[in-house]
Amino acid sequence: MEVPAASVKGGGGRRSDEEAPGRIAGNGAGNVACLFTRQGKKGTNQDAMVAWEKGQQQNVTYLVPLNYNGRSDTVFCGVFDGHGPHGHLIARKVRDILPSRLCDLIYEDCGDSPTSNSDVSTLEENLSPYADAECRSPTLAGQKEHQEFFNAMKESFRKAFKNVDKELKLQRNIDSICSGTTAVTLIKQGHDLIVGNLGDSRAVLGTRDQNDKLVAHQLTVDLKPDHPREARRIRRCNGRVFAHQDEPDVARLWLPNCNSPGLAMARAFGDFCLKDFGLISVPDVTYRQITEKDEFIVLATDGVWDVLSNQEVVDVVASCSGRFAAARSVVDLANETWRFKYPTSKTDDCAVVCLFLNKYEVTGGLSGQPGYSPRMPALSGITRPNSKRVTPDDVDDGSDSNVSGDERSLDGFTRLNTLLALPKFGDTSPTKK
Repeated sequence: MEVPAASVKGGGGRRSDEEAPGRIAGNGAGNVACLFTRQGKKGTNQDAMVAWEKGQQQNVTYLVPLNYNGRSDTVFCGVFDGHGPHGHLIARKVRDILPSRLCDLIYEDCGDSPTSNSDVSTLEENLSPYADAECRSPTLAGQKEHQEFFNAMKESFRKAFKNVDKELKLQRNIDSICSGTTAVTLIKQGHDLIVGNLGDSRAVLGTRDQNDKLVAHQLTVDLKPDHPREARRIRRCNGRVFAHQDEPDVARLWLPNCNSPGLAMARAFGDFCLKDFGLISVPDVTYRQITEKDEFIVLATDGVWDVLSNQEVVDVVASCSGRFAAARSVVDLANETWRFKYPTSKTDDCAVVCLFLNKYEVTGGLSGQPGYSPRMPALSGITRPNSKRVTPDDVDDGSDSNVSGDERSLDGFTRLNTLLALPKFGDTSPTKK
C-alpha cells in the first residue's frame, strides 16, 4: 500500500503519513472506504486517490486513536485526475498535500473542527459554480448553526485549494504550466458532508427513495467550459470556448490567439498558462446532511463517468457481496464498457473511491480473495453514457450554452483527451500534441 509523506494535525501534534494509520493512497480498503485505480491505454496512470479515516497506532502500553483532524467521526476522501505531460506528478502531489493543508486550516481557523449540532433532516446547498458568487441557500436560511458550520468549512476548502495551487506554481521539480489535475474531495463528519469539487471528476450518492429503491444522486457539478457561468467568466478573461469539429460534444478552453491547449474543464489545479484566461482553482463547495436512507458515496474520475451512468455505478456497488471489491468492480465494468463502446479508442485511466455511510464495515478482499463477486450487468444491456449534468438552481437558462469560436483544425489527438495541444509561447500558429 502506498503511503506518501505529508502531515496531520489533531490533538497530538504533527505526524508524517507513514505514522498515520487509516490513510490509504493505493488499491485497498479500510473500515469504511475502498479504493481502486487502473491505468488505461494512454500511457502513465495520471489518476490518484486517497481515503483518510479512523485508525489506531500501537503504543507501548495502549492504542492511540489517530483520525483525520483529530476526530473519530471524520473521514476525508478524494480522487484526482491529472492531465498534460506532468499530470501524474501533479495529481499525486495534490493528493499528498491537500488533505493536510485543509486539516491545518480547519484547526487554525476554528481551534478544532467546527461542529454542527442539528438534527438529521436532509439539507443540501449547491453553490453557483462561479468564483465570486454570493452564497444563497433557501434550505439553510434561518438555521444559524448550519450556516456557520458550512461557511467555516467552505472558507477552509477555498483557502486550502488556493494555497495548494500556489505551492504547485513554486514547485521547481514539477512543470505545471501546461499540466494540472482535477480534484473531487469530501469531508464526512458525523452526519455532515462537505464536498469540494474542481474540474470534471464526480461524486455520486447511493440513497433510498420514497419507495425504498436505491437511486443515484449526483452531488457535484461537472465544471466544463460550456457551463453557462463558466463560459461567461472565461470569455470575460479573453479565453475561448468551443468544441473541435471532430469532437462536437466536447467543449474546450483555449488561449486567446492560439489553438491550444484545448482543456476540457473550466477549473483545475495547475495549468498556469490558462490562469489569466478564465481557468480558476476555486472549488465548488456543497453541503448535505446524511440521513439513514443514504448508503454510500462514489468518487471517480471521468474515465468512469464517460462510459457509465450514475445509476449504473450505484447498481454495481450495491451488487457486490464484499464491499472491499466495490471500487474494483466499478473500474472493471468501466474498462469493459470502454472496449465495447469505443473499440478504436484508448481506454482512459480510472480511479474510484467508495465511502460507505452506514455502521457496517468494509469486508472481503480483492479478486481471488473472499468477497469479490461484482455480478456486473451484461455489456449488451448498457445504454449510451449518461452526459446529464447537475446545474445549480440559480444558473441562467441555456441562452449562453451555444459556445462558439475559432474552430480551425487540430491534428493528432485521441478521443476524450483532456488536453489537446501544448502551446508554443510566442507562436500563435496551431500546434500538434
